[in-house]
Amino acid sequence: MKLRTRSSAIIGTLCLVASLAWTTASADEPAAPSQAAAKVVLTKVATARNPSAGTAGPGGTVWIAERAGTVRVLDDQGLGDPVLDITGETTTDGERGLLGVAFDKEFAHFYISFTNLQGTSTVDEFAVRTGEIQPDTRRTVLTQTQPYANHNGGDIAFGPDGYLYIALGDGGSGGDPHGNGQNLDTLLGKLLRIDPRGGKPYAIPPGNPFVDDPNAKDEIWAYGLRNPWRFSFDAGTGDLLIGDVGQSAWEEIDWAPATSKGGENYGWSQMEGNHPFRGGTEPANHVLPIHEYDRNGLGCSVTGGYVYRGEEIPDLVGQYVFSDYCDGTVRALQMKNGDVTGVSDLGVDGGQVVSFAQAGNGELYVLDLGGSVSRIDPA
Repeated sequence: MKLRTRSSAIIGTLCLVASLAWTTASADEPAAPSQAAAKVVLTKVATARNPSAGTAGPGGTVWIAERAGTVRVLDDQGLGDPVLDITGETTTDGERGLLGVAFDKEFAHFYISFTNLQGTSTVDEFAVRTGEIQPDTRRTVLTQTQPYANHNGGDIAFGPDGYLYIALGDGGSGGDPHGNGQNLDTLLGKLLRIDPRGGKPYAIPPGNPFVDDPNAKDEIWAYGLRNPWRFSFDAGTGDLLIGDVGQSAWEEIDWAPATSKGGENYGWSQMEGNHPFRGGTEPANHVLPIHEYDRNGLGCSVTGGYVYRGEEIPDLVGQYVFSDYCDGTVRALQMKNGDVTGVSDLGVDGGQVVSFAQAGNGELYVLDLGGSVSRIDPA
């Protein structure tokens, strides 16, 4: 989730959040001219215990992960009792905990991403039958040891290609002391792509960009990331968007078209956004962020969201909705072919925005680490 990383200090139970990757945009610095905002309100639909992630589930439900290790189902009746409980297997020190959840396209398998008691990033799979998790089918798909308790990343999602994408931060501490962001021989600081059902424990998709490079990990899809706390695919176009939490000066949102063959280098730790980091040299293949904002305002940790593809708010369709853990203001980017054409403040405060969730119908929910689960509705 996210921990506040304006410095190395972490604020109590909120630590996980800020350093993990949460950040909003500073009203002081739009990357493009502001445009008239869609008129929205936040409708509180449930209260959870430190909600950390969410995903669309079967039957129009939304499955909500709670940081300590429980998963609950949100439906028209509200938030139900836990359908999964791994609280005895995870730890919530630093930025750790249950950090990501995802279903495959058929809702036949459910995946969780968490840090175990040793702090190791772990992705597990469960079979799902008639909308219910089958505990006896649980298996571990992927693990990655973590040198520090922050910058674990942990988001997971299935892409339009049917493969599972996994975001891992650079390993933590500050300033990427091990150089993981630009090192292709580690999974840290990367976005991975695997086929969890194609092998034991998984298979490498043949189109991954580094499968023929003996000096690179086959799982890597993109690299040069500091803490990609939240990423998503545009349900309308298949484009990829990543909210990557900055070190101390710049928060960034990265983009790749649906036609991408992978291999993008987003620059960390030579770059922080568009700016050399501590005298770094910009890589020749650096892919610039489509949006960045500084920390002169209240923002400190970008929380990536989703491109809105619902029907309830027509003026918001096609815009990328995001926030910042420290600022809480929900904002939107207007985009065209990967270029930002405008930035708008939607005028609602989501609190400690640790994540968003997208329902099957395209409507969006805002998760406040303090407990509120709210839907973005038309005003």
